[in-house]
Amino acid sequence: MSDIVAMVEEIGRKAQKGARVLAWADGDVKDQALLAMAEGLESARGSLQEANAKDLAAAEARGLSPAMIDRLRLTDAVIDGMAEGIRQVVALPDPVGEMSDLRRRPNGMQVGRMRVPLGVIGIIYESRPNVTADAAALCIKSGNAVILRGGSEAYHSNRAIAAVLAAGLDRAGLTGDAVCFIDTTDRAAVGALLKMDQYVDIIIPRGGKGLIKRIMEESLIPIIKHLDGICHTYVDSKADLAMADALSFNGKMQRTGVCNATETLLVHQAVAKAFLPGHVARLQKAGCEVRGCARTQALAEGVIAATEEDWGTEYLCATLSIRVVESLDAAMDHIDRYTSRHTEVIVTTDHSRAMRFLREVDSSAVMVNASSRFNDGFQFGLGAEMGISTDKLHVRGPVGLEGLTCQKYVVFGEGQLRT
Repeated sequence: MSDIVAMVEEIGRKAQKGARVLAWADGDVKDQALLAMAEGLESARGSLQEANAKDLAAAEARGLSPAMIDRLRLTDAVIDGMAEGIRQVVALPDPVGEMSDLRRRPNGMQVGRMRVPLGVIGIIYESRPNVTADAAALCIKSGNAVILRGGSEAYHSNRAIAAVLAAGLDRAGLTGDAVCFIDTTDRAAVGALLKMDQYVDIIIPRGGKGLIKRIMEESLIPIIKHLDGICHTYVDSKADLAMADALSFNGKMQRTGVCNATETLLVHQAVAKAFLPGHVARLQKAGCEVRGCARTQALAEGVIAATEEDWGTEYLCATLSIRVVESLDAAMDHIDRYTSRHTEVIVTTDHSRAMRFLREVDSSAVMVNASSRFNDGFQFGLGAEMGISTDKLHVRGPVGLEGLTCQKYVVFGEGQLRT
């Protein structure tokens, strides 16, 4: 255990030194480093796939599902996609050093704010190996060093990718210490990282509930996270029902296993009879299991009785819960009780109701007449994203480059003295 702690401490020290080099590196230099990283991935295709083969063999020996094994596989297309993703980050504007809100005080002093990197970002993830490249690219562009701790199932792949990325930084004249990889599968390394608040400024977890829960319980370091994606679409009494049908179907079925998919549909009682029979039939024909309240069951065939547990469940599959509600207030009360503060949608032609919904519903994204699937950094024009935060501090919603920075006050004076 002490060896693991010492190893992680050494990584923390290296990352902190790397962060100081990177924090005020010229934007063009960072972009050149990112391009070197992308080219390095393409050039190292063979060695990356050799490392990946070890992970695939271990996954098959462990009996992981075909879907999980497919997620691990570094095909030529996946490697090309990682390189292209880095090049897309290069094309994004650099937020570091941007000044805003510059105001002149009565004494002639100018006071404003400047955007600066967070410092060292620890990323703990259970996902595809391409997350290693995506996360590192965003951190480098925003002037942050990164410590990477991927899942054991992708250990060899993540290790090889991180080495290529660090080498790209070195070739561009920066420092490979800005991309650090925790070179062990020992779970104790995660616990050690979470206690390194003297070196690490922010932890970003990407994974299942078990991982997020552990990090929330153990971390001494601030966390940017989201735990659940229990997203709601509410069909108002003044909704365009054709639009409501399209938005609800897209929100649930366009891609079911993602955090911004609609999990609960709320329908105003005034339009439930006209809307639900056809909409439920469409969902069921597409392979969606529908669970609903007693009023929903009375209006549509084949609806399974929803339980109390259903209203608070993130299904991440082709299952949708439906409740008929008496009013906009009842819909907002339901959302307030069961939401995970991720994404909520109202479908309505009434401007005043739309504005009430926007003001009063407390989630990272609140939408009027748009699919819940749009809560995404790329769709919002942020470029790539680190994830979607349902926290309120320090960033909320899609975490892009700006979310990986903070602001400090800057003052321009001419010798002013306080009296």
